[in-house]
Amino acid sequence: MAATTATTTAVAVLRDWRGWPTVLSALWRRSLRFRTLTITLVLTSLAIFITCVTMALVIQNDLFVSRKTEALQDARRAVDQAQDILDVAEVGDDPAALADLWRSIQEDLARTSSTDLLAGFNIDSEADVVRLNGFTAGLSSNLLSPELKARVEASDEWQTWQSVGLPVDDGGEVPGIIVGQQLNVPEAGPFAIYFAYDLEDANQTLLFVQRTLWIAGIGLVAIVAAISWIVLRAVATPIVQAAETSARLAAGDLGVRLEVHGEDELATLGRSFNAMADSIEAQIKELGELSMVQQRFVSDVSHELRTPLTTIRLAADMLNDQRAEFDATTARTAELLHTQVQRFETLLADLLEISRYDAGSVQLELEATSLAHLAEDIIEQMHPLAEGRGSELRLVAPGGYSPVDMDPRRVRRVLRNLVGNAIEHGEGRPIVVTVDSNQHAVAAGVRDFGLGMEPADAERVFDRFWRADPSRQRTIGGTGLGLSISLGDATLHGGTLAVWSELGVGTNFVLTIPRRGDVLEGPSPIPVEPQEPLAEIGDATQPISWAELPGLLKEPDDHD
Repeated sequence: MAATTATTTAVAVLRDWRGWPTVLSALWRRSLRFRTLTITLVLTSLAIFITCVTMALVIQNDLFVSRKTEALQDARRAVDQAQDILDVAEVGDDPAALADLWRSIQEDLARTSSTDLLAGFNIDSEADVVRLNGFTAGLSSNLLSPELKARVEASDEWQTWQSVGLPVDDGGEVPGIIVGQQLNVPEAGPFAIYFAYDLEDANQTLLFVQRTLWIAGIGLVAIVAAISWIVLRAVATPIVQAAETSARLAAGDLGVRLEVHGEDELATLGRSFNAMADSIEAQIKELGELSMVQQRFVSDVSHELRTPLTTIRLAADMLNDQRAEFDATTARTAELLHTQVQRFETLLADLLEISRYDAGSVQLELEATSLAHLAEDIIEQMHPLAEGRGSELRLVAPGGYSPVDMDPRRVRRVLRNLVGNAIEHGEGRPIVVTVDSNQHAVAAGVRDFGLGMEPADAERVFDRFWRADPSRQRTIGGTGLGLSISLGDATLHGGTLAVWSELGVGTNFVLTIPRRGDVLEGPSPIPVEPQEPLAEIGDATQPISWAELPGLLKEPDDHD
């Protein structure tokens, strides 16, 4: 019954030829046996095809060269014999004798050459020579190209040849070659003699060889296919078992192992796989325990440091408030202490947040919030810092005003990190904050025109404590965890935080948050790659007019 069902299914698939691409694509993805057999057949067919084509071309070239050499030698022999007769002939000034001699030369040329297709034409048309008519014996002058005629007339010693198609009685053509050479007739001047040779016999030989090569090649491909199928059947079963066991191991079944039989390479593979599975199981358990210890350590240390850090911060604040009463060195020390304590407090808060992400204990506090209003607040807060660095903050908000469920504290932190990062690396140039929305999502982009990054650096920008230039000191604070936490906040909302950067052009971060649910559908309202390069915007150190940002300006969406 099972065999009957399989046969019925196969017949149905064969009848429905339109489904073949889908079936073949599925087999290519899922079957190692099918993929290996297909690759083997394709490569074997390609190798045999190249071999057959190469052999056919070599044989064709050898046949042609051989027949061409025979034709040249035959024409040379006929012309040389005719020239010897002309050189010893004595005709004097008798035109009739010269005409008889010329007719006999024509007969000798036809008799001594192996072809019946000849033609001869007078080259010298001077008035003081005896005029002899040319002749054609089966060779039409229409087959002689101007180039061939010019080469024959230009050389009185060398032979010239040309490949042509010779007409036959049934109206078709056969391959041939025309050989041209000069013959000097006394009292009449040089003549251009042409011989046409039929190469049909060589063409028939070539076709026979080609057919033989293709039949042998197809038979060889069939033999290779049969051998490959037998070999693959012998090795496919252990490989399928290994694949199924690997899938179960990847799914979390750490206790699964391969059955090992024999002492061959597949048995060695099975033993190595089982040893690897044992090692992975032990390491995963060890790493799980270490991860729990690390998370607990970071959390405990962070919590334990908060109390002494609060005391230190109060003392640092008091010293910083009274630094005017100290001497210059002591006042500077108090100021540095105050700054570093603030940075340490920020780092501690970030470490606590990272530990919550690692432990999976982060929860969103959703509120209906306008992303555009959040961006306005952040720009207002960061304005003094930007002004101190010589950067101008610009807000372009054609959308994003309607409230969307989000955690305003976390989104505010993301925007603050992005704007602060732009101020840090913006080289004092303008910074454009864009807010827009569509039916699926709201988005905020922060674009600076600073140094930018290489593509390899942009891929690592969200790594913890990573910096593109380690020698560059942070000038406005920061802990190295801001972008990593921002990415976590965006992911927690079901959104994305993407980056585009180009060295010497600038950087653009785009935060996208879905309107409903935790799944982002459709493209972001703001493209990650800016629409206008810096060269089209103008000198970024100067004020940028709204007209210079056509890619960022548009009418507000209807839903906002």
